[in-house]
Amino acid sequence: MKKFQILLLLVIIGVQALTASNDWGETGHRAVGEIADSHLSRKAKRAIQKLLDGESLAFVSTYADEIRSDKIIADYSAWHYVNFPFGEKYESFSKSDKGDLITAIYKCIDVLKSNTTNKEEKVFHLKLLAHFIGDLHQPLHVGIADDRGGNKVQVQWFGEGTNLHSVWDYKVIESYNMSYSELAENVNSMSKEDIIKLQQSSVIDWMYESREICEDIYVNTKSGDNLSYEYRYKYIPVMRKQIQKGGIRLAGLLNEIFG
Repeated sequence: MKKFQILLLLVIIGVQALTASNDWGETGHRAVGEIADSHLSRKAKRAIQKLLDGESLAFVSTYADEIRSDKIIADYSAWHYVNFPFGEKYESFSKSDKGDLITAIYKCIDVLKSNTTNKEEKVFHLKLLAHFIGDLHQPLHVGIADDRGGNKVQVQWFGEGTNLHSVWDYKVIESYNMSYSELAENVNSMSKEDIIKLQQSSVIDWMYESREICEDIYVNTKSGDNLSYEYRYKYIPVMRKQIQKGGIRLAGLLNEIFG
């Protein structure tokens, strides 16, 4: 019995560690969904509420991570990120047969726009899209394959060992100690023109914005660094801006899809 309890504890710890290091984490993804909800057109909001049976974008935004342990979803694991070497262009670099974050987003859009897909397919891909737009705005999800998007870059966070990807997945945002609704409420003021401009740029443009931030992170973060208050002060505004952009752009896509 004692051996079983120890084994169960190790499994729980392993699952928690895997879940924590996926991407923005629950707080960031839900903030993206909450911001998107506030920028939906009435028509889009009605269509989404009907598809999701009343669940919010904030609620379903973590779905793509929650189902990672399901063998059925194993083929979608590569959809959470896009990696290509620094100095290269995404368009000219060889693509994975399993797809990537960019192809995943376009796939979700196609399914949602299609007149031949059923409700179950649309609901599934709507939940994925809500998550993947959040992933796209997490800079380390537009990283390099050599170090698995920063997972192999060992650093310390306030004296505790971790890796660069995990710092950006959840440690920075969780150390800010705000709920997802607080993050969504405390966003920078933006004019209608600025919002339209953000939404009219392309998915590829959004990817390159994240890539530029990723490159800046690598310049300012080295293996073995002990990251703490100064690092958090520098990048919290970046993280908040990316979450806001992700929410506004998700809403823009959904407004276009659902009219």
